[in-house]
Amino acid sequence: MINQHPDFKDDPTAPIGVFDSGVGGLSVYLHLKTLMPNERFIYYADTANVPYGGKSGDEILLLTLQAVARLCKRGCKLIVIACNSASAHALKALRERCSVPIVGLVPAVKPACSLTKTRQIAVLATRATLNGYLLNDVITDVAMPQGVMVHKHFEPTLVPWVESGMPIDSQVANLLIRQTKQWADMGVDVIVLGCTHYPFFKGFLQTFIQKENLDVQLIDSGLAIAQRVKSLLDFFNIASPTPNTTPMQLYATRLDDDLLATAEKLSGEPFIELIEYQE
Repeated sequence: MINQHPDFKDDPTAPIGVFDSGVGGLSVYLHLKTLMPNERFIYYADTANVPYGGKSGDEILLLTLQAVARLCKRGCKLIVIACNSASAHALKALRERCSVPIVGLVPAVKPACSLTKTRQIAVLATRATLNGYLLNDVITDVAMPQGVMVHKHFEPTLVPWVESGMPIDSQVANLLIRQTKQWADMGVDVIVLGCTHYPFFKGFLQTFIQKENLDVQLIDSGLAIAQRVKSLLDFFNIASPTPNTTPMQLYATRLDDDLLATAEKLSGEPFIELIEYQE
């Protein structure tokens, strides 16, 4: 059993934990912060092991259990698994073992099925997410009964590209544009950004879509996750009653010279407290 630190039991001013393999989960954090400005956040990035998308399910499960235990140790009252790969392979086990509410991610296939006019959508995600039960259950239960074709795609260079600050002259940017054009030519009219790293290049991709006059929409799960967190805080009566004035703490399992700069660029926050994780 993964237990919350006893000093923080039922404390509404305790932090919300946000976990991802790297800085991609900051896309979810931005929605959380906007919707819940009173809340304090601890972000845990397993940068020593990023990316998770190509790892085995058992390895992802072990790493995620370790990360959540560490966030509980720091007194988090609720934890967001801001990583689709981790959610795909660890969410059920976490909910069985944790003493705090756990919110996970699944690519936004359900809303995509409501939006599509061509009955064709694409899911851009990591291999671990594409093979995980969460996504495939939604495809079976929601997309297939509606006659929606789901095209899955994994591009291993995308997460490292985001982690490096998304240099526009990278070959990865060209790969992303070519794949989007290919989907549009096939009749795909909704692309699901199924990794928390991916919303950070949403603006870049949207500019290309508009320039080429493509009939394609981009969606992700960030806002829906934030709304779910807010509803759970209200349900358990653990929402913070006072505005937060402290910077977000970012714990990383491995630090490098570019991590803080990338995190501040992606989050738009110039005052992040960066801490190397130690037991």
